[in-house]
Amino acid sequence: METVTTRDFEIRQPDFPHKGEADHFYIETARRLLEILMREGSDSFSGPLLKRVALTLTDYLQDISSDAGVWRSFVVACRELYGYSVPFFQTSENYVDFELNHEDVYFLIWYVIAMLSEEYRDIYPQDERLKRISCKAFQYLESIYDDAPVAKGFNIAYGLEFNDADDRQAIWHLGNWLFMNSYLMTPAFAMTLSQIVSDPSLQGKDRDLELNKRLEDAVYEIPTGPLALFTPEWVYLMLEGHLQKEEESDRDEARGTGDEDYKKEKKESGNHPWYDAFVKATGGPEVMFFGTYEEMNRFLIEKMGWEEGKEHLDMAKDSSDFILMVSPKRGMLLARDVARCFASPENPLYDPDYARSHAIELFIVRGKCPADLLRYACRRGWLPDAAFPSHPHDHEIVRLNWDFMARCFLQEYYRD
Repeated sequence: METVTTRDFEIRQPDFPHKGEADHFYIETARRLLEILMREGSDSFSGPLLKRVALTLTDYLQDISSDAGVWRSFVVACRELYGYSVPFFQTSENYVDFELNHEDVYFLIWYVIAMLSEEYRDIYPQDERLKRISCKAFQYLESIYDDAPVAKGFNIAYGLEFNDADDRQAIWHLGNWLFMNSYLMTPAFAMTLSQIVSDPSLQGKDRDLELNKRLEDAVYEIPTGPLALFTPEWVYLMLEGHLQKEEESDRDEARGTGDEDYKKEKKESGNHPWYDAFVKATGGPEVMFFGTYEEMNRFLIEKMGWEEGKEHLDMAKDSSDFILMVSPKRGMLLARDVARCFASPENPLYDPDYARSHAIELFIVRGKCPADLLRYACRRGWLPDAAFPSHPHDHEIVRLNWDFMARCFLQEYYRD
């Protein structure tokens, strides 16, 4: 029988190993939530997964009860980027900013399960099983919300100023806790953590030292959380109440209005040499589609002027359905085994039946599609068939949330 131990709760707290007066209340909350989740969802989801959900919802309750700002920063960023409060869910008239809401609970349950379970990685956000357990969990949380004590240790951002040198150490601690232990960041980091831990280069007697170094570096070098923000961006968002200016171009792309910025970039920044050669070879298009490696290689030789008699980009020889794209800043990008998903008017390979089954992978499988190509295609409506497998006709949920999905699932592969 899965249980929540005191240790399970304490190691997630910002002021660990210190104990707080409110700890007992929240430990019991987590245990009661786990009982409810096991009763309602154990026929579908494993005990350890539901335990993680229970702990996440408990931390969410601590956060909003103490106005710690973690959840608030997520909602603020979603509104700035997308114009909605919570991904996948249209909030009701009863939604109250930064307090307990059913939509928040529903989203967090989806988020934990989708991020931590390979089996349910592509679970539909509005799945009936998630709806059932979210309703029960919310009912319980609502019944205790007014009595929830303030977890003083949870509010470690209170009074800090982002550019105050005197707060530097406290801000460093806040950033490390957010990245390593907070309920909102750690589910999204789980896949990245798995990649780090399983790296074959981590061998020998110094393995643990090297692993610890990589994790320390990751805190400030790898984006995390459901929006794939870097740790300083999360901290700035919490302390300043809005996204940093560097996110403005991302905001345009997320809302599908980035074309003018993209054209301006081409005009002002100086193009990559491959960009000019590519658009000259194509007569203007920045994207080309090839069914076979031989076709693509012939294009590179005959149209781009690459060396005759050589197999270029030969690492892709065993694949098919290629896309080449050029960016004025990055040069040439290659995608393989995905061209059938793209409904470009210039793509003879587009296969709607194939796309209905596979286009979703571009948003949730890391390395499947270059980020620049994914953004380029979504802004132009080239992935109209993308849908969660269990609801193949609901294309609207992907259309409205594509940038969020790419950030959440792809992380550093999307926001390098």
